Amino acid sequence: MRWIIKPKPDPKIVGKLSSELGVENTIAYLLAQRGIENFEQAKVFFRPQLTDLHNPYLMKDMDKAVARIKSAISEKQSILIYGDYDVDGTTSVALLANYLESKKVDVGTYIPDRFLEGYGISKKGIDYAYKSGYSLIIALDCGIKALDKVEYAKDIGIDFIICDHHLPGEKLPNAFAILDPKRPDCNYPFKGLCGCGVGFKLVQALGEHFNDSVGDLVDYLDLVATAIGADIVPVIGENRILAYHGLKVLNSNPRPGFEAIIQGLKKDVLSLTDVVFNIAPRINAAGRMKHADFAVTLLKTNKLSKAKSIAEDIENFNIERRSLESEITREALFKITAANDAKKSTTVVYNSEWNKGVIGIVASRLLEVYYRPTIVFTKSDEFLTASARSVKGFNIYNALENCREFIEQFGGHKYAAGLTIKPKNLNAFKNAFENEVKATLNKELKTPEIIIDTIIELDDLNPRFYRILKQFSPFGPQNPTPIFATESVVDTGNGRCVGKDEKHLKITVKKDESKSINAIGFGLGSKHSLVKNQAIFNMAYTLDENVWEGKASLQLSIKDIKIDE
Repeated sequence: MRWIIKPKPDPKIVGKLSSELGVENTIAYLLAQRGIENFEQAKVFFRPQLTDLHNPYLMKDMDKAVARIKSAISEKQSILIYGDYDVDGTTSVALLANYLESKKVDVGTYIPDRFLEGYGISKKGIDYAYKSGYSLIIALDCGIKALDKVEYAKDIGIDFIICDHHLPGEKLPNAFAILDPKRPDCNYPFKGLCGCGVGFKLVQALGEHFNDSVGDLVDYLDLVATAIGADIVPVIGENRILAYHGLKVLNSNPRPGFEAIIQGLKKDVLSLTDVVFNIAPRINAAGRMKHADFAVTLLKTNKLSKAKSIAEDIENFNIERRSLESEITREALFKITAANDAKKSTTVVYNSEWNKGVIGIVASRLLEVYYRPTIVFTKSDEFLTASARSVKGFNIYNALENCREFIEQFGGHKYAAGLTIKPKNLNAFKNAFENEVKATLNKELKTPEIIIDTIIELDDLNPRFYRILKQFSPFGPQNPTPIFATESVVDTGNGRCVGKDEKHLKITVKKDESKSINAIGFGLGSKHSLVKNQAIFNMAYTLDENVWEGKASLQLSIKDIKIDE
């Protein structure tokens, strides 16, 4: 890994914060790195308030969207809530459907089948709405590029309200209202909302019509926090507020669907990281292996017994998903080796039999092995469909844009995207993508980087420091868990490899006359040779807590180990 130390903040600001807050310099240093310069800003950071959420009517078309929904309610029109099949989409659908149902509004829900309809708005979904008598569709976490589908709906008398957070194309759909903070003509102050976040802003605006304050909507924030974690959006600004209060709900009063999942996790307190690695994969498993309707039903139900039954089905889907993902990853790695593609700038693999529901996860696994822009294709009717993943610092969306002559359609973000091509274009696309990445991927981006907040001494680590550090959470993009480095440490002599296949490294470190502290490096068993025989090494790590037999002690979670050359 490339170690990159973050720039040092202004020492005057650090000193001022240390004095005003009564905290040690390192805490003040970390706050200043996050743009916090005074007591008031620190107060907002540590104690996010729902009252600091922006007025939802600052979002372009919010007034139109609310007016159309009010009209539908007064005219007793049925409303179809339409969402994507991932966590962001299913939580969005559950949120808006639950809220409108609580107001006795006639609503239905629709999630497209990943395998039969693919991503986004489908003609099948619109036809379903027409045959079922819906005159209004509210699309969540999708729709911003569905120009033809929205036009088709309009021609048969169905209005669309689009609530999306993806980048629009050159032209916007001809919808009744489009809520998307990323649309060029939208001046909404925070651009980083996920789809469920945009849905919550709509609920917040509707709340004014129903005389609900934002405090009355708190119980919906477990859904929003889960979507924020799963969709890897920045955990700053409004997202920090929503995630902070949503995690409180998840830990104190989760809806039955989440409670049914949480009961099997054996976690005392859930963090946003727990949401990402424990809750989100299970919600996603429904859409990957069967149908995302399972997830929506789970998240909407108010009966724990029903939730437990659905959660059991979803857990089985998740077990099946893990097995399938491992099998396809092995096959993909074999293909890369057999084709002698290991030295290329990209990974592009295809198998017509691979499950469409897990190719995104497989792409992430291949990225971990070869660390280069990766695309995994499978067959979908007469087309090939794919999931793309990128290395840090490289915009894969832009790379696809520059290969679009071989692509039927694509969409996504800087680091993750989906695309569809014709089978006859596969080789031409592979060559174009390889050439594009080769020409534009900077050499240093080919090596994984680790961003270190600051170099620190082991004696600076104590329970009070850790207690304050925990209050920097929820952690996520643009507010990551602080990573520290300590130089010239040694293992006290008990270092060993542990776990299945001895993949992990367990050591006890100290420096000079400092106190010793336990450390664990998951997946770092291969580094054992660097720390043997009292060798001096540098260590990058996060600060954690280990609880054993009821006793808590500080523990370092090692991210990398280096020897000075």
